[in-house]
Amino acid sequence: MLALALSLSFIQDSRFQQKAERVDYVGLVLLAAGIGTLQTMLERGERLDWFESREVVTYGVISAVSLLAFVWHELTTEHPVVDLRILKSRQLAVGVVFGGVLGICLYATVFVLPVYLQNLQNFTAEQTGFVILPGALASAFTMAVMGRFTGKFDGRLSILAGVSIFALSMWKHAHFTTASGMTDFFWPLIFRGVGLGLIFVPLTNLALADLPMSRIPNGTGLFNLMRQLGGSVGIAISATLLQRFATINRVQLATHVTQFSEATRERLAGITATLIAQGTPPGLVDGKALAILNLQVTKQAMMLSFEQLFLLFGACFVLSLPLLLLMHKSKSMPGGGMAH
Repeated sequence: MLALALSLSFIQDSRFQQKAERVDYVGLVLLAAGIGTLQTMLERGERLDWFESREVVTYGVISAVSLLAFVWHELTTEHPVVDLRILKSRQLAVGVVFGGVLGICLYATVFVLPVYLQNLQNFTAEQTGFVILPGALASAFTMAVMGRFTGKFDGRLSILAGVSIFALSMWKHAHFTTASGMTDFFWPLIFRGVGLGLIFVPLTNLALADLPMSRIPNGTGLFNLMRQLGGSVGIAISATLLQRFATINRVQLATHVTQFSEATRERLAGITATLIAQGTPPGLVDGKALAILNLQVTKQAMMLSFEQLFLLFGACFVLSLPLLLLMHKSKSMPGGGMAH
């Protein structure tokens, strides 16, 4: 509500705006059906075992047909709700792809971190919020600073620095353990916030730089849509991989936890002694000791999975950097295409 009030008070209509002669209702319906079923498929896929489920297959078919029909319709109608023709601008096309990668890596890590904090560290939702807050403030502060320096340097250098800092943050995330505490999380999350802050504003400006002012709303909408879709894909991928990695890691750890392992016997003896000291009845000690050991193995398997995911998404972001070579240096504000 505050954002709406401020927007109405301070943001004026652009003199370059072009009002649509008619509303593309067909395009709106196809877009809503395609994106809506895609989001639902991504949300429910992991729980329903993906394409082993008829429901997920149905969502996938509806989404694919709707989006293909949407693309065809938007390219052939005179008044499209989303003008896909603007993707002829290589600068925008590359920016949209990079924005999708940004969404995947950002939202995946944003999703995974609270799961780690609450499942393995037993943090409350409030404690998790306080862990995440400094990084969010760092991101907001960095974006505000970057906004003031827009056009004064090559935006690609800022993106390169941002991705590098984000990757460093993910490397530090991969060193979290089940014994990590608040102080261990502070700087890695600050780095992540600063890295993302260095990326958002320059990437948006670079993506839109070649568009005439009248096309900026379309370009902005398309860029943000792909970033949000990337986020949904990233969350779905991370949720799926977390379970798969945990299963694989548990199997690998369990092969070393046997009755023939001296380390296992020592660990069980220690757990048994602790349970007896706590007053556990002798007949229940062995069963409880095995249950505790099983829980410890499961937690370590999950911890390894979180570490692998942080490294994976950090690496994916770094591997997207060559896309910057397809974008030209642009010091002008969006709408630079007006000068051509």
